[in-house]
Amino acid sequence: MIHVAPIHAGFPEAVGRICRHAQEVFHTESQPLYTAFAPDTGFDLKRQQYSSTALLAMLLDEVPRPGDKLVAITGGDLFIPVLTFVFGEAQLDGSVAITSTYRLREKFYGLPDNPGLTLDRLEKEVIHELGHTYGLRHCDNYMCAMHPCTGVEDIDLKGAELCISCARILWSREEEVVG
Repeated sequence: MIHVAPIHAGFPEAVGRICRHAQEVFHTESQPLYTAFAPDTGFDLKRQQYSSTALLAMLLDEVPRPGDKLVAITGGDLFIPVLTFVFGEAQLDGSVAITSTYRLREKFYGLPDNPGLTLDRLEKEVIHELGHTYGLRHCDNYMCAMHPCTGVEDIDLKGAELCISCARILWSREEEVVG
């Protein structure tokens, strides 16, 4: 089961679409999960950003059952110590991931807001981060959702689906679990 949890004003209107798409890509049920995260949870006063790593650690307590996946969507700006920002972060082969809409919005770049484009970008990044929770690594295929992105331009170029190579890895892992 995949759970999609909006936190810190994390684009709650997108949850239904994200659930449906995650279910299609990962062949498992998906549903919304509403958590009681306080607005300042994970906030770093010095950087004026949210620590994605700290949030992942806190999200572990929100996973309903062993084997479930939880991806949080936040409106806050995320960072890890070695980077200025990240669009998201996930536990590789783990149970939690987080994605931010903060830098996915056109408004961040001084352009008119475009909710449809933000949702498209968010969908791609959620699939990317969930892919990591299923053990998938970055992919060289620029059209694959697992392709790494350092800017929204990269996100706009890639797809919201897994390439055939990544899908095969995912399927083989599913067969190991089932068989």
